[in-house]
Amino acid sequence: MTDTDADVIEEAKRVPERFTAIFDRHHRAIYAYVARRLGPDLAEDVASETFLTAFDRRHSYDPDHGDARPWLFGIASNLVARHVRAESRRYRAIARAGGQELAGERGTEHGLIDGHAGAVAGRLDAAAVRGRLAEALRRLPEPVRAVLLLVAWAGLNQQEAAAALGIPAGTARSRLHRARQAMRQALGADIETEQ
Repeated sequence: MTDTDADVIEEAKRVPERFTAIFDRHHRAIYAYVARRLGPDLAEDVASETFLTAFDRRHSYDPDHGDARPWLFGIASNLVARHVRAESRRYRAIARAGGQELAGERGTEHGLIDGHAGAVAGRLDAAAVRGRLAEALRRLPEPVRAVLLLVAWAGLNQQEAAAALGIPAGTARSRLHRARQAMRQALGADIETEQ
């Protein structure tokens, strides 16, 4: 039987080396989330800082939470907030590029394969949508953007996002609603013009 995150963190209070298990379990997800928000250039530093901060705060971790993911994503979100200007520049660059991948970035699109017309058209459509979404993300206030991206990119539910950010669940729900409306509006404007 594998120890829960809470068990490992509790042990790490006495045996600090045990905290490496938390790093091993969650680093990939934290890095991926930060990379999507800030780009690969800052991601490794911010992800590492997330775990250093968590290690320093291990004595204040509430073992009743069990899963450390919301706690770690909360720390990462606070660190990302320090880099809001970099994140906004990133979204602006993606929007200007029409949603194309930025140099050095690996997204879900891996280039054009075999010149297949349907795949090419689909990727071009996806790139255009990505640009509009990036611009809409850039315009969101950071507290609203943080909730949306914790749900969409980190895979947290509303309750976990609220816990990660240290806000009431109703506030998280309201912010998520605002963010989703902005995303729909960003997409809906072009749907109307295409008809």
